[in-house]
Amino acid sequence: MLLATWNVNSLNARLPRVLEFLQTVAPDVLCLQETKCTPEAFPQDALREAGYAAVHHSGGRWAGVAILAREGLALGDARAGLPGEVRPDQARWIEATVEGVRVASVYVVNGQAVDSEPFAEKLVFLDALAARAAELRDAGAPVAIAGDFNVCPTDRDVYDPAAFAGATHVTPQERGALAAILERGGLRDAHETVRPGEQQFTWWDYRAGHFHKGLGLRIDLVLVSDDLAGRLTRCGIERDFRKGTKPSDHAPLLADWSS
Repeated sequence: MLLATWNVNSLNARLPRVLEFLQTVAPDVLCLQETKCTPEAFPQDALREAGYAAVHHSGGRWAGVAILAREGLALGDARAGLPGEVRPDQARWIEATVEGVRVASVYVVNGQAVDSEPFAEKLVFLDALAARAAELRDAGAPVAIAGDFNVCPTDRDVYDPAAFAGATHVTPQERGALAAILERGGLRDAHETVRPGEQQFTWWDYRAGHFHKGLGLRIDLVLVSDDLAGRLTRCGIERDFRKGTKPSDHAPLLADWSS
């Protein structure tokens, strides 16, 4: 199964790029974040015409997540929201079963600034995610949790760790919360499993040519259960989709495992 995750920073604004991605890369599953759609504006028909069914959790102008599955794959048992999250109206979590794999698309709270209210909400959200990951582990089915975690797992995942000292995304609290998700969920970072120690980024600021200068962060992750991790054949970033007309500030991340 080829799974991709992509924070598109507005699905309707980026729809031509998404349709291009579906046509050229043809993932079996695509997890989307920051769709920024009202439920009525989610482009279900355009995606269906492209050969993909979708389930989504849409909250309007902020956040929003979705899971797309290629036509012919079983997609069902959708569940939106995380018990315990502070602002469920922001639409940051959806999960569904695709061909026997429990797939979740997640957009973690940004956190804005350390010691702010959004930062506290971020830690609560990550704790709620860890609790759900533990439940999914106990359920016994293969699990893939993919999305924008807004956490850089290590200093290697930051273009300049000194520039981020005292900022969000790199604090011990956030990294500890991410480690707890991995431990409690019995999950592994697909990128680190396939490309241990390799520096690749998934997000680049729009400003000052950061993308072309290579000044990025790795904050988009695919976390997989051990049974999937042992079958991974590749994991990588589709940089070309960060280029071109009206790109998102994120590039898609792909993970592939054998059946």
